[in-house]
Amino acid sequence: MQFDLSSKITLERIPERYYCPEDAIDKIRQTQFEKIDTEIYDDEKQGSKQIAAEIASVIKDKQAQNQTCVLGLSGGSSPLSVYEELVRLHKEEELSFNNVVVFNVTEFYPLSQQNLHNNTVIIKENLLQKVDFNPDNFHTLIPDANEKNIHAFCHAYDKLIAEKGGLDFVLVSVGLIGNLAYNEPGSNIGSKTRLMLLDDQSRADLKPFYNNTSDIPSYAFTIGLSTLMDARQLTLGAWGEHKAAIIKKVVEEKADDNVPASLLQFHKNAKVVMDVNAAQMLTRISHPWLVGSCDWTNKLTRRAIVWLCEKTGKPILKLTNKDYNQHGLDELLVKYGSAYDVNIQIFNDLQHTITGWPGGKPNADDTNRPERAMPYPKRVLVFSPHPDDDVISMGGTFQRLVDQNHEVHVAYQTSGNIAVGDEEVIRYVSLMKSLSSKYNKSKVEVDAKLDEALDALLSQQEIKSSTYKDLLFIKGQIRREEARSACRFVGLRPEHVHFLDLPFYETGAVKKGNLTEKDVLIVMDLIRKVKPHQIFVAGDLADPHGTHKVCLNAALAAIDELKKEGIMDECRVWMYRGAWAEWEIDHIEMAVPISPEQLLNKRKSILRHQSQMESAPFMGNDERLFWQRAEDRNRATASLYQQLGLASYEAIEAFVEYKF
Repeated sequence: MQFDLSSKITLERIPERYYCPEDAIDKIRQTQFEKIDTEIYDDEKQGSKQIAAEIASVIKDKQAQNQTCVLGLSGGSSPLSVYEELVRLHKEEELSFNNVVVFNVTEFYPLSQQNLHNNTVIIKENLLQKVDFNPDNFHTLIPDANEKNIHAFCHAYDKLIAEKGGLDFVLVSVGLIGNLAYNEPGSNIGSKTRLMLLDDQSRADLKPFYNNTSDIPSYAFTIGLSTLMDARQLTLGAWGEHKAAIIKKVVEEKADDNVPASLLQFHKNAKVVMDVNAAQMLTRISHPWLVGSCDWTNKLTRRAIVWLCEKTGKPILKLTNKDYNQHGLDELLVKYGSAYDVNIQIFNDLQHTITGWPGGKPNADDTNRPERAMPYPKRVLVFSPHPDDDVISMGGTFQRLVDQNHEVHVAYQTSGNIAVGDEEVIRYVSLMKSLSSKYNKSKVEVDAKLDEALDALLSQQEIKSSTYKDLLFIKGQIRREEARSACRFVGLRPEHVHFLDLPFYETGAVKKGNLTEKDVLIVMDLIRKVKPHQIFVAGDLADPHGTHKVCLNAALAAIDELKKEGIMDECRVWMYRGAWAEWEIDHIEMAVPISPEQLLNKRKSILRHQSQMESAPFMGNDERLFWQRAEDRNRATASLYQQLGLASYEAIEAFVEYKF
């Protein structure tokens, strides 16, 4: 089975030569807007292999000179694939770490015994304990630090690095606000190791790793920018589209201490290694016509025309030859003959994405429609990572499919139990206790369980294991009933609502397990049962918690396996977004308009998920509630269509077809 098919999704934005230049001259031209050396790879695995190979090379060079190799390493999730490759090199290619000294570049403060999310543990468990590394050669930022000796401790840490000869190689990642290690915005380029007060955004980034917001640390020790700048070699690794916006600032915009990672532009030997998703906002990826000749695919042409409309403030059909020539798009005039010809083609292309019949319109010519007319009605299966992603991301389309008499099924892939706040449980358990005391006095065991759960939450003391499992069950049931309520509102039949509870999610902790064959088999069984003509999956890879990506991989792995059985022969797969991002218009292949009344109904279906309103623990970095995010994104898509000269709608939900 293939467990990472999401990383192979290609949206056909640009040819490979734009992120893998063919020669030095081509690279100079392609990277003319970039102020740091950059390397872009197809996926995280390839990029991590390259970083690991460079670290291995530094280690071997030092071994050949009989010298110590001093590394600066970081925790978090970005370096994990690099550490995995280094462990492989040790086991399969005899890479030795016996001459290596490691300095942890950042650590949270204070650290409690119960807090297992710390960089020291991450580095040890994922790398140092799996290779021939001398534990005495590991130095971290926490053991001897206390409130009385913080300044002395930090000074001693810098002094120790200097005594070891300085850092030969540093591996770091970048935060969403541009922090390097935990050198927060405003950090001076001459800063030393110190204790930093974490920015609100940095603390928000840590939410996925903690059950309670109150447990998130407010401080972190960090190696200073001056020490990082003195490192003989430094590599910043970045993976995933959620890093794309900050990578553009770091690599292409003017160096600014409000984006500390951008100060690497002054480093004598620093580079950024990233995957295509993290690089997608760099000029050579997003606007390749600005750096040279393009291979003009239909989607790239569409992207260029949308950009040109934004630059000129004109709708598509009003663009002129002069507009194309003045903005570096004269190649399109050569290809199509005139502005009029290219305008008409792209206008029609976008017009054909719009449909009020997401399941296909029966007895209609479907030549230029995104979905087939037949069969009708279709069996439709909507996969929802959490018990509310269906209505948040495609609530209007969901309603249309039901109203247009398709046999719609929805499958909630995870219970979403950890995303229910304790206050919600207190409210529900208190209600259940009141009802139980009136109507069910004989069932003492139920009352005892409810008392236990309520006491544990109200006392704010450590919860014992058995009670915690009961609480997770209650939270899971809360989300199930909210999902059923939303489905009833849409008009879905109860027997068409499926709760999969994929095992990877059910760890009882914020950290989830890896996707396994067991998860995929559950998805395969449901697809076999429904035999769908249409499948909708969440392609929202910007989900900061990663659950959406794992759920997408589970669905794609199942689809890949079922191709062999012929079950997928008559099925199309559509990817939706909405909870964390929206499809860009050059990728949209189906745009479903939503009227004001339908948008209001979508809001009402989202509001059925009351536990995910203001008190939800994992709202991400967006302060808006989920229904507000959804409406704003849907309205923005409709507004863009209108600005391009197409029909004016209240809102639009967008989809991209997954080719399997």
